[in-house]
Amino acid sequence: MGDDDPDHDRQDAVSGDAPAAGTPPSDGQPPAWEIVLPEEGATEDLGLFLAEFLMPGDLVALSGGLGGGKTTLARALIRELAGDPDLEVPSPTFTLIQPYEGRLGAIVHADLYRLRSADELVELGFDEMTDSAITLVEWPERLPPREGPVLSIDLSLRPEFGEGSRFARISGTEGMRARLDRARAVRALLARSGWDEATRTLMQGDASSRAYERLTHPDGRSAVLMISPPRADGPPVRDGKPYSAIVKLAESVHAFVAIDRGLRALGFSAPRIYGEDLDTGLLILEDLGIEPVVDAAGPRPERYAEATRLLAKLHAVELPGVLPVAEGIDHVLPTYDAEALLFETELLPDWYAPALRGVTLSPEARAEFGALWAEVLEGAVPARPTWTLRDYHSPNLIWLPERDGLERIGVIDFQDAVLGHPAYDVASLLQDARVDANAEFELRLLGLYARERRARDTAFDVQGFATAYAILAAQRATKILGIFARLNLRDGKPAYLAHIPRIEGYLARNLAHPALASLRDWHLRHLPGLLAPAEPPAEPA
Repeated sequence: MGDDDPDHDRQDAVSGDAPAAGTPPSDGQPPAWEIVLPEEGATEDLGLFLAEFLMPGDLVALSGGLGGGKTTLARALIRELAGDPDLEVPSPTFTLIQPYEGRLGAIVHADLYRLRSADELVELGFDEMTDSAITLVEWPERLPPREGPVLSIDLSLRPEFGEGSRFARISGTEGMRARLDRARAVRALLARSGWDEATRTLMQGDASSRAYERLTHPDGRSAVLMISPPRADGPPVRDGKPYSAIVKLAESVHAFVAIDRGLRALGFSAPRIYGEDLDTGLLILEDLGIEPVVDAAGPRPERYAEATRLLAKLHAVELPGVLPVAEGIDHVLPTYDAEALLFETELLPDWYAPALRGVTLSPEARAEFGALWAEVLEGAVPARPTWTLRDYHSPNLIWLPERDGLERIGVIDFQDAVLGHPAYDVASLLQDARVDANAEFELRLLGLYARERRARDTAFDVQGFATAYAILAAQRATKILGIFARLNLRDGKPAYLAHIPRIEGYLARNLAHPALASLRDWHLRHLPGLLAPAEPPAEPA
């Protein structure tokens, strides 16, 4: 897009009587984004940019006088949303409404200049057509009030900036404005990092609010764009603290940057950071590829062995609890304390028991559950806390065959790392919610971990580790059962239910350990079906 890229404020083109970019509006809302569009191509480029973040249910209100460029902008938007640069997009001045099919669903283009009354929209079925569509409306002041995200664009001819120049003033409702600002920040980061010409392809996400895009440069290079906006505090759920604070979830991308650089300093294959916008939560990361550590049959033994050795090496090192993020900015790793671990176990009685077992536990049963867990977790207090990456399992491990030794394990998704017991990440790897791993395989790798740890520290307590492993593996399975039930019931993501039987099997296996006898008894009394085929717990040799 060159100098006509609409993602820049074009302040060098603003002069004369034009309003200054960033002038605060009188109503106290964030200042509008104001840019000069020197020719029609720049207006079309603006349409391509805006199409990047529009979603079904959005309303784009296009204001301005005749000849201001509303139809030019709408045409570019519709063609991009439809994925057809040659699509015929006539002005709907006489038909009022023109529908299209796009990549995200329906698109509706309306021109209300000739609208006689709101009743005419009812007769045309406007509300039904636009309910789940991306809707572009010219002359939106004639549209009755409606709810939902609104992007407002006012266009006007401004010959003082050159023949054919237009001036655009863009604002939006709160949620829409956040998307607009984030999209502008992404474009700015791509430009200053040398990735502005890259093709962007949405990657499969996870259960979090983060989003990822693969960037493919014309020269063949690739990278990953991570979009992780700062986490807003939710409502207080206990002692005035939100859920994220209690269970120690990262509030910003600072945590990822700190751990990433810490892992790389230790010689591990975390992704290089090519570009960053810490305030907005944007990172351009090295693309480690998609080669997994599993195949259709389950874990690849050699790859899981290397992933196990990586943990043994990491846990044998004295690790700091404070890591640098940028000049003058440090990240303090929170401690994975009893409060966090206990609160996570409550997800089982809160969500799993009623939603998937049809059991509403009495206050007495819930209190006993909490008291038993508090007692059991005393057996998993680390003598020397280490970095607990927390999501060290197959979806977040990449096999890098062109590298050597432990560097063949690419590690991603560690922004929620805490200071905790080394057994937690070992359990995360060997009792993967998405991968079938039998007790024999688990025991072999536990033995490998123990041998690798003892080779680095002859005082390593194998039996103490085995007990902590069973406890934290059970805690993790308990938590995940609740989380997956919640994802299904609250968030409408039923795909996670496919993993429930596997996690139930892991929990049953862990509860067979003597250290968890009291909790096993509780489950037999209150959720007996969960323990049906229990395997003996795995312990390292």
